[in-house]
Amino acid sequence: MDVRQQSLQNWVFDALAMNQETPQGSLEVVSGDASFRRYFRQHTATGRYIAVDAPPDKENSEPFVRIAQAWGEQGVNVPFIIKADLEQGFMLLSDMGDQLLLPMLNEASAEGLYNQALDALIGIQQTQLPLPPYDAALLDREMALFTDWYLGTHLELALTAQESTMLEETFAMLRESALGQIQVPVHRDYHSRNLMVLEDDSLGIIDFQDAVQGPITYDVVSLLRDCYVAWPLEQVQQWAMNYFEKARAAGLVGAISDEQLMLWFDWMGIQRHLKAVGIFARLNHRDGKSGYLNDIPRTLNYIVEVSARYDSLSAFHQWLRQRLLPELEAVPAS
Repeated sequence: MDVRQQSLQNWVFDALAMNQETPQGSLEVVSGDASFRRYFRQHTATGRYIAVDAPPDKENSEPFVRIAQAWGEQGVNVPFIIKADLEQGFMLLSDMGDQLLLPMLNEASAEGLYNQALDALIGIQQTQLPLPPYDAALLDREMALFTDWYLGTHLELALTAQESTMLEETFAMLRESALGQIQVPVHRDYHSRNLMVLEDDSLGIIDFQDAVQGPITYDVVSLLRDCYVAWPLEQVQQWAMNYFEKARAAGLVGAISDEQLMLWFDWMGIQRHLKAVGIFARLNHRDGKSGYLNDIPRTLNYIVEVSARYDSLSAFHQWLRQRLLPELEAVPAS
């Protein structure tokens, strides 16, 4: 047990004592994630809890606590904050178990599970909470991850002036589409590895500390064009239309047409997947987490598939097929 884990253990025991809980055993490792956070489980005589180690020099836990409290009050199924010490970077949370949505998804279960996830998303989007804006600067920084970490660091691809201009123009179109959407609370990582299937078969939502006020289609495309699982195009479009109906009934989209919503959905997906590819490359080269490289081909395929359907993205699509995909095949997966 390292120094921080021991400090967390002592803190958890104190927190449980104040809550009149009797701990059983010591902290058990649950997981780490793509950040510097670590998760542990603590059993007690009557239940179990999740303890979080989020070093304050690397992670800011204040947004997680604030959002969890606000969303929980609105009926969104998020972890309950038992205690938080932001100065030390420690949190004690209710335990949502270990069952991620991802391995539960199959052809028979996906319809019902995604319907639950879409209903929960509508709840998130209806909450009132001041959040940082998903502004042009943030959108640009995210797309730059693709250029810097994937094209530059991973592929070591030297872009021509013409290619750089084409990418800048494409990024500008994606940015303006995102900024032109209805703005709502956005989870930013609403996908099958951040949704938990609980013992009562309801869905719990985790990892929302980076939430912002941003494009209405961001989370729905994160869910339906998940970087970790792919579904047939027609099925994804059907689920997206189902979401549009729910959003319209909730008063979130007004009279905006399904065609406009689908364009927003498609272009938002491209922006998100460019960011994701860059993050996967960064996780490998900066953080030594090579497993994420296996998710790049699926994620790039979304970008290729969707860009083929829009004339204004034709130059980008041709570049992907003729320049990028051959480079992908030539570079080892790890």
